[in-house]
Amino acid sequence: MKKMLLASLIVSVISAAPMGGTEQALEADMVLYNGKIFTVEKSMPWAEAVAVRDGKFIAVGSAVDVKKLIGKNTQTIDLQGKLVLPGFNDAHLHFCSGGLYLLGIDLRPARNEKDFLSIIKEYIKKLPKGEWVTGGNWDHENWPSKKHPSKDLIDAITPDHPVLVSRLDGHMALANSLALKLAGITRATVNPQGGEIVKDKKTGEPSGILRDNACDLVDAVIPALSRARREQAIRTALRHARELGVTSIQDNSSSEDLEIYQELLAKGDLTVRINAWRSDDCIADFSRIGLKAAFGGPFLRLGTIKIFSDGSMGAGTALFFEPYADDPSTCGLPIHKEDELNALVLAADKAGLQIATHAIGDQANAWILNALAKARLENGTRDSRHRVEHSQVVRPEDVLRFRDLAVIASIQPCHCIDDMRWAEKRIGSRVNDAYRFASFLKAGVHLAFGTDWPVEPLDPRLGLYAAVTRELPAGGPVGGWHADEKLSMAEAIEHYTLGSAYAEFQEKEKGSIVAGKWADLVIMEKNLFEIPQKDILNTAVSMTILAGKIIYKKL
Repeated sequence: MKKMLLASLIVSVISAAPMGGTEQALEADMVLYNGKIFTVEKSMPWAEAVAVRDGKFIAVGSAVDVKKLIGKNTQTIDLQGKLVLPGFNDAHLHFCSGGLYLLGIDLRPARNEKDFLSIIKEYIKKLPKGEWVTGGNWDHENWPSKKHPSKDLIDAITPDHPVLVSRLDGHMALANSLALKLAGITRATVNPQGGEIVKDKKTGEPSGILRDNACDLVDAVIPALSRARREQAIRTALRHARELGVTSIQDNSSSEDLEIYQELLAKGDLTVRINAWRSDDCIADFSRIGLKAAFGGPFLRLGTIKIFSDGSMGAGTALFFEPYADDPSTCGLPIHKEDELNALVLAADKAGLQIATHAIGDQANAWILNALAKARLENGTRDSRHRVEHSQVVRPEDVLRFRDLAVIASIQPCHCIDDMRWAEKRIGSRVNDAYRFASFLKAGVHLAFGTDWPVEPLDPRLGLYAAVTRELPAGGPVGGWHADEKLSMAEAIEHYTLGSAYAEFQEKEKGSIVAGKWADLVIMEKNLFEIPQKDILNTAVSMTILAGKIIYKKL
């Protein structure tokens, strides 16, 4: 082991030193030592110390050897035995929305209709008359009734405030009567493609529940978020990410978000590396100017196009081959017709862009794989690294097609331990094909882990816990739900770091602790490999380092 560490150190220093380098040239800006450093590198998974210069690792190895790079200006950090990991890379989230969630109404704690009503009532006391109530993240599956809320539940307390509050998956929302009126939604309004206006079966009147693209009808009349509020949300999200050791994100971004990211970068205030995805209406523009996948610099990149194939299981809009077990009247809801999906995929692939397609149900996953196969035949094979976001319910034969088409499964492990409370009720035996972690890995499919924040908390510890236990945070089912899909802690961390970096063409720049890569690190108070699994969730982040600079330190 000692020889391995020393050999690695020698190679690291030689590769990092300039020609004609002197002893001063090898002086590190920062040295971290006396710790347990999980590098995620198969050739040398563990080290005792690392040295950083100009924002990148220059040496990884034993404490004795790395400390030789300490000079008079070197910042030294005694890890005192703490665990060091590469900075977490959240491969799928909604960053500005997450910041707004932290700033706005939070309906996630509601455990019944009474709680739901009470939270809204208290929230609107602080609002000027006429101001919209948005955000939410409610989950009726946590309620004893398991029933969707309706406009009748909230109309009496919101006569002066239009309301559109989303279910936590973002594929269903509740609007009050005032919001429906402002949007012009009546019993005569026709469902849009890829959406549903839920109506009372007796009266035909809108119930207030809107699914997927039907939410856009109300969104269209909500006043635009102010520039100041959007920046406040993003800055709030940046602080939250620092505190959790998240140093890279792959974000469902708007043009307004992108503008703010650029300004923060210019000011030196952007404390996370961002792969900013754009929606499928940007395909033509990107193609016209020649912008392709993985365009940009170390802190801000473009070139990934987000496409929706279906909705969510929680909203009953994920697309399946067979009807829902608890609602045989529906198989879900395609966001695009199959030929439209094929055309979008073909155009994005032809333009040299990376495609990230939301797919939950087994039919939605099959459709996108079909579309990617057609695009490959038409446009030829390249290192496209197309991805399927969520990849939640995938038939065994399609797992193999992920591998054969070199498609990345971008998964949020925390969805598993949230959805498992009701998934079997919703889709029956198809849960055997759901939330595959180990199956994908064994088949040779690349995995990337994230959270879908604010659908789930941004906290990477919850995702790691979910991947290695497949149990509720409070514990159970004993041994884990479909335990054969559990991962080891090393595997879970790898897919939250190096796997996510690979998913954005950045595995040579970050994602593991090796000389030449960016020095993005998170220091954990306890060793996640050694503590009881229940303690993963409350193990604090001690420090977060980005490009060799401390951006968060626990007080």
